[in-house]
Amino acid sequence: QVQLVESGGGLVQAGGSLRLSCAASGRTFGTYAMGWFRQAPGNEREFVGAINWSGSNTYYADSVKGRFTISRDSAKNTVYLQMKSLQPEDTAVYYCAAGAFSGGTYGSKSKYAYWGQGTQVTVSS
Repeated sequence: QVQLVESGGGLVQAGGSLRLSCAASGRTFGTYAMGWFRQAPGNEREFVGAINWSGSNTYYADSVKGRFTISRDSAKNTVYLQMKSLQPEDTAVYYCAAGAFSGGTYGSKSKYAYWGQGTQVTVSS
């Protein structure tokens, strides 16, 4: 079992930055791929980015590539989503997720067995 708790969301002006954190419980954190997804009102939950179990590879949706960066600190059992140049269209609830897989499509929600409760990010224009 893995429990995930996101934090760091809030209200920011367009062009600003936020860093989200996702703290994971469990001794096997280092073996899980970690993903970030987001869901805006009326929309489906969409892939934002992911990092593999070792931290050696990251993957991003085209909409955030070059603006968002994912990293992980295994000593702290935490994964981060650094967001820069935020735009109003980035407004959503952001979720982190953990999946026991390696390789393949990191953007598929079905690959992630564990989800956090989400944290709201609101970008004002």
